[in-house]
Amino acid sequence: MLSLEQDAVESLYRQLEAKVTTARPKDDIGVLEKTYRYARERHGAQKRRDGSPYMTHPLHVTQVLAGMQMDMVCLQTGLLHDVVEDTGATVEDVRRLFGDEVARCVDGVTKLNKVNFYSREEQQAESVRKMLLAMVNDIRVIIVKLADRLHNMQTLAALPRERQERIALETLEIYAPIAHRLGMGKIRGELEDLAFEYVEPDAWAELKREIDTKREANEGFLMEIRKMVELQLAREGVPARVDGRVKRAFSVFQKLKRQKISLDQVYDLLALRIITDSVKNCYAALGVIHNEWHPIPGRIKDFIAIPRPNLYQSLHTSVIGPGGQSFEVQIRTEEMHKVAEEGIAAHWKYKEGKKGHADDDRRITWLRQLVEWQHEVRDSTEFMSGLKVELYPEEVYTFTPRGRVIVLPRDATSIDFAYAIHSDVGNTCVGAKVNGRIVPLKYNLRNGDVVEILTQPGHMPSKDWLALVKTQRARNKIRHEINTTERAKAVEIGQKYLEKEARRLGVSLNKATKADLEAVASEYGYGKIEDLHAALGYGKFSPRQVLQKLAPDSVQPEEPPKPAAPQPHTPGQPAPHDADLVIKVRGIDDLLVYRAKCCNPIKGEGIVGYITRGKGVAVHSVNCTNVQNLMYEIDRRIEVEWARSTTELFPIKLTIRTDDRPGMLNQVTNVLFTEQSNIRNLEARGNDDKTGDGAMVEFTAEIRDKKQLERIVSALRRISGVRDVERVQ
Repeated sequence: MLSLEQDAVESLYRQLEAKVTTARPKDDIGVLEKTYRYARERHGAQKRRDGSPYMTHPLHVTQVLAGMQMDMVCLQTGLLHDVVEDTGATVEDVRRLFGDEVARCVDGVTKLNKVNFYSREEQQAESVRKMLLAMVNDIRVIIVKLADRLHNMQTLAALPRERQERIALETLEIYAPIAHRLGMGKIRGELEDLAFEYVEPDAWAELKREIDTKREANEGFLMEIRKMVELQLAREGVPARVDGRVKRAFSVFQKLKRQKISLDQVYDLLALRIITDSVKNCYAALGVIHNEWHPIPGRIKDFIAIPRPNLYQSLHTSVIGPGGQSFEVQIRTEEMHKVAEEGIAAHWKYKEGKKGHADDDRRITWLRQLVEWQHEVRDSTEFMSGLKVELYPEEVYTFTPRGRVIVLPRDATSIDFAYAIHSDVGNTCVGAKVNGRIVPLKYNLRNGDVVEILTQPGHMPSKDWLALVKTQRARNKIRHEINTTERAKAVEIGQKYLEKEARRLGVSLNKATKADLEAVASEYGYGKIEDLHAALGYGKFSPRQVLQKLAPDSVQPEEPPKPAAPQPHTPGQPAPHDADLVIKVRGIDDLLVYRAKCCNPIKGEGIVGYITRGKGVAVHSVNCTNVQNLMYEIDRRIEVEWARSTTELFPIKLTIRTDDRPGMLNQVTNVLFTEQSNIRNLEARGNDDKTGDGAMVEFTAEIRDKKQLERIVSALRRISGVRDVERVQ
């Protein structure tokens, strides 16, 4: 059996060798074989979860890299990417045997598994930080990481369900968006579709069934249209090859969810791709298409004249074809197609030993800005949340009065635009003109807007701006300015508190030396006296506690507050102050704790505490939209946790958009009855105004924990005719 496994591994390597020899005939294949032999020796008899030899994984990863015609250093990194993480090999061993470049890349893709972290989230954040830093120096790090993630997703079925969900979600939130930002459309699409099956299994199964039932008809339609287009292009003398495809499942799912529409209303479910030889013929092909079929207004996009931030170029149009069937047409050159599929890998500077391509530097400008930002962010939760926002596709193209293009996320505001120009412009922004007219700062910019920012020297950003901006750059700069101002106030307030309490207790602060105050600050974990004053100003502890340490002979310790008597509580009913019963501050027992109304966290969700002046600790869900706005002062964050198993129930409001048909309400209530969840109130109405048809059901139910909520939402989504289920925050 062992020899058969060895033969299988050896056969995989020979396939890799043949692929590399064909793609890169000038490369020294002996270097590849030496690397393979070392990796195979280090991994030895290790097995994957599915029982296959572990070495098959790095070989499959390197096959993906070879398919992109990556250079020898990248291929070596693919073979060695797990030896430091999963064997006794070290980065120094790799450097000694294969050189600095390979060692640097292997180190960049190695996760931080051997360091003790407070939580899995912190470990993930720090590993991603490390990867981003390595990417700036050598983009091959992320290309290897994406190939690694692709094969892991292809073999995810062997893992336990919990790990499947976690890895798939990470893929959707981090790796697929990175592939998109680097222009690697093919890998991005594969990652999204593979992850979709595990993150939304019910929606995936239903959508797959619906697409499969129409597959034969769709393929027949595409074949017919393809022949018609080829004939028309040939008649007009436009050289081209034409391909047809059905839109990827995850992309369809996102559109259905975002626009609250049915599959029949997706204009670009079916698409033709026309690949020609020149930009001139791209526009000629567009003319042929529009001459044959009527275009759908608002669906024509010219990404050749204005490329996307990841340098994607193509003409897009949607038209009404035979029988009223709509379809999309994408038109591009061969070079544009290569860039659209492979992105930065198509221009990789090390391919033929040439100097870096100018487009590569433009493509990773966002990455350099991201790395600059992450240096200023200490908190791992804030870093990951900000990263996920920053990785989402940018869609709004705006202009300065001088014609400079500024690309921003959808729904970005004038404030985002101002900070995209310069941080000083953002900080002093007092208004904006869009297309010559003054607009509110909260105005959502649209494609083609010409924006002029009005500034006023000495003006400072407002806290309210944090709820308006969409870019991490703007949010980070606003937080920095507010934090600086708030900290200065906290230092001043803390110093006054301390002086006032000292006078009341008859303690002379003048007799305390700087060294004495620094020693007290050190006891509280602060390096400077002003940090101690700031902590006092924020209310993290009392001036009396500080004075007791500074002058123990003159000040008596504070008596701890007596715990309040527990209130009588009927089992199965929500407690008057349920957060006090089920949430506690880690390491502290006598702080007032309450659940924030904006997100209403329930047991099992990740939570974070925020110290409010005079109100105690507000507890938010880590996914709460307000958390990012509140966490500009890291000093006010405090660790909280669910205290114990509890019978407390949490009121959760859900909105369901459905088809308007008899029996729907009965099926909805049956789901809640099966889960033994009590309905506090329920409202149903037909003809949903937002979608123009269908119905809406809104209700508040009592939920025990996150798992029960997930079961209910999943069961509701399985009901025939349910379009979307949304938790109302």
